[in-house]
Amino acid sequence: MAVDPIEKKPLAMFRPGARLLSTGPPGCNLSCSHCQNWQSSQGAPPTVFRTPEELAEVAVKSSDGIAFTYTEPVVWYEYVMDTAPIVRTLGGIAVMVSNGFVNPEPLKRLLTVTDAWNVDLKAWSDDFYRRNCGGNVQPVLETLKTIARSGVHLEVTYLVIPGENDSEWDWDRAALWLAANCGENTPVHVSRYFPGYRQTRPATPVECVFRAARVFNAHMKNVFPGNV
Repeated sequence: MAVDPIEKKPLAMFRPGARLLSTGPPGCNLSCSHCQNWQSSQGAPPTVFRTPEELAEVAVKSSDGIAFTYTEPVVWYEYVMDTAPIVRTLGGIAVMVSNGFVNPEPLKRLLTVTDAWNVDLKAWSDDFYRRNCGGNVQPVLETLKTIARSGVHLEVTYLVIPGENDSEWDWDRAALWLAANCGENTPVHVSRYFPGYRQTRPATPVECVFRAARVFNAHMKNVFPGNV
């Protein structure tokens, strides 16, 4: 657990300046070769149990609310459903940082107890999701559409990996889809990758991140370069 600025989630256009108690369990429902938190998401670090009531109290005493982040919070769906409403009852906010790989019904229930989401759109192609993540893109697109229609605040992160998802055509397709299905005002974070876990490609050149941001910016109004 750590208290982080909300901008680190990243959320750029929801409660700027807020600080959130951030926490995440071991585990994930994807197996991304480039995972930036692989020691927790793919490993088995030591854990300490806190009841939903205990965690909610710590969150509102130490910060403006809670962020379920670092790994994949939908894998502890029941715990989020128990904890987030208590945080909100105590006056805090509840944020999800997710890969968006979640079934429709639990997603709809999660949206009733949370205030904002940042969802990773890892690539535009199914091929990337199959080779690198052990999943596929369509459930993520459905998640994005559902959140956008719900009224819960949505921001999107696209991590640019050289030689993997750095096609300008793909960036343009992704931006067009987001504008049409989530709205052109949806904030998009185009972020720089660093090697980790099983992915050894060199870090994304900074200029590549800004080039991707320019492509996204042709269709989206709020584009933020990240990790630069």
